[in-house]
Amino acid sequence: MKRIDVALIGTPNVGKSTIYNTLTKNHEHTGNWSGKTVSVSTGECAYEDTLYTFYDLPGTYSLISKSKEEVVATDFILFHKFDVAVVVCDATSLEKGINLVLQTKEICKNVVVCINLVDEAKKKGICIDYKILEERLDSPVVLTSARENIGLKELLVAIKNSKGLNYLDIDYGVLNGSIRSISKEIKTNEFNSKWIAIKMLENNTYYLDKFRELGVIEGIEVPKLDVDVNLEVVLKFAKKTKEILKDIIIFKKANYDARERKIDHILTSKIWGIPIMLISLFVVFYLTIIGANYPSDWLFQFFSFLEGPITHVLEFIHLPSVFIDLLVNGVYKTLYWVVSVMMPPMLIFFPLFTFLEDLGVLPRIAFNMDKAFSKCRACGKQALTMCMGIGCNAVGVTGARIIDSKRERIIAILTNIFMPCNGKFPSLIAIITMFFVGLDHAWGSLLCALVLTGFIFLGIVFTFLVSFVLSKTILKGEPSSFTLELPPYRMPKIKDTIIYSVKNRAIFVLGRAVKVAIPAGVLIWVIANVKIGGISVLNHLVSILNPVGVILGLDGVIILALLLGFPANEIVIPIMLMGYLSTNTLVELDNLTVLKDLFVSHGWTIKTALCFIILFLYRFPCSTTLLTIHKETGSKFYTFLSVIIPLSIGVILCLIVDFIFP
Repeated sequence: MKRIDVALIGTPNVGKSTIYNTLTKNHEHTGNWSGKTVSVSTGECAYEDTLYTFYDLPGTYSLISKSKEEVVATDFILFHKFDVAVVVCDATSLEKGINLVLQTKEICKNVVVCINLVDEAKKKGICIDYKILEERLDSPVVLTSARENIGLKELLVAIKNSKGLNYLDIDYGVLNGSIRSISKEIKTNEFNSKWIAIKMLENNTYYLDKFRELGVIEGIEVPKLDVDVNLEVVLKFAKKTKEILKDIIIFKKANYDARERKIDHILTSKIWGIPIMLISLFVVFYLTIIGANYPSDWLFQFFSFLEGPITHVLEFIHLPSVFIDLLVNGVYKTLYWVVSVMMPPMLIFFPLFTFLEDLGVLPRIAFNMDKAFSKCRACGKQALTMCMGIGCNAVGVTGARIIDSKRERIIAILTNIFMPCNGKFPSLIAIITMFFVGLDHAWGSLLCALVLTGFIFLGIVFTFLVSFVLSKTILKGEPSSFTLELPPYRMPKIKDTIIYSVKNRAIFVLGRAVKVAIPAGVLIWVIANVKIGGISVLNHLVSILNPVGVILGLDGVIILALLLGFPANEIVIPIMLMGYLSTNTLVELDNLTVLKDLFVSHGWTIKTALCFIILFLYRFPCSTTLLTIHKETGSKFYTFLSVIIPLSIGVILCLIVDFIFP
């Protein structure tokens, strides 16, 4: 069977990943907004007698190689061995796609042009004369609609039959003489010497270093020019694009995007933008709250039922009783508590959140917050990482890779903890319901979602405040500009949204939580069962921490639970129950009335509940997030700051609450 390696490249929001998913049967996230990823996905597709290996490159507007996604895409096309580059363009906005086609053809000889979203173009009255376009580009052009599975077989045939022979040759005007003189001295048959010469004139140090390592440009002197080389290159590409597209596109309808503009006028307005964002979050939280209760109960009952059989199996193999107790009441109980509490809300929250993402709502949220982040001397892309953090702080931290400036990227990482992650929701919902909403309130779930949204808003305020302080102190600097394209509104594919959310988000996050829950279960069992002077280590620790707790409007049990909950937020309340009930294992109380009575009997008031929520929200990142921060920043100092900044704010807020409500 013949094998063809294909590089898929395109600007954001053109359906490139949809083409990749449809052909390879994968479920990579399409996103519907820029900056989703800076990695390369790989998948295979067999058609007739050919096996196609597709490499889905990050969405990028150009190959100038300044942003992370541009560097990844350009490096792949330059240095990775493949047969054909497929550049995916948006039929409703062809100019930016053709510009990328020209840049790709200057690096790669064999290029196929895929004009996707022809169904949307048809609805908007846009017609493209692709035959003339094919002649002018001297590359195969295929019209597709990946969502409707139209034209993809024709695309595979075009890839198989394509035979690019020459690089694109653009007239660079005043740069031509210098380009020719440098090109003659470049020693390569593998790369386009003209493109390398342009990089040398641009003084692109990244690629100069790479080509020096390959021995391609050794000893070549670069003349100094009195022109802005980057500007000249951009202008020549723009001119060439305009020439190619002349009389290619015909608009049959006027004001075809009037409806979307009206919607954008509302969603991005100064008056309605932020309220609509908060309402969207409120709806997501409300649906998560009312939908997660029963599945959580079912999981608890199922795992509780398995305790007996597991214990019998361990006894049957003659495992010592102390190890049985450790494994069942320590490790297993901690594991199933995390899974039971964490999984149901995640399986509801992540699909809903991804739905808003794919629909095109999140880019509008980023647009609304861009000006505020600029005033804080941070990057507008931080709004996107902040949204990711609501699902999982670790995901939000890795999402900061989309920010080009290291200074602004670190600000985004250090402030992501102010977004309460999905793992905190069950505990927050329980405390809010018991002490702020009421257990018998007819509108309990609705009010609970409203209060939770209020705490999210408070987190946004602290994100802005801390970002501003950091940008004025240890991370000084001016905000960088960035282009955020507002994508079209598209109805997501429900099946793909659910599969992606469950596989790449819910299961991924749950898997990491399970890994840290195992050692946490061992630790909790040890401190609850090991005794010193007839008193468990847990009670000794509670006594030591109680004075600190009293100062913060709490008690020693709460402080210990918050500390031991470092591996997983879901086990904080079970640890508190273990401390209050003086048991040697995690305890489940599925009745909120009984749980509230227990808390009240141990001195809990509304002030205690408020202080708990504050410190629970802002104490420090969980272990998974903290490890991710260290990995992303490569710095112990910034990892330390990610702990000390939210903890300081949490402590100060608790002191204020305790002072106001003595």
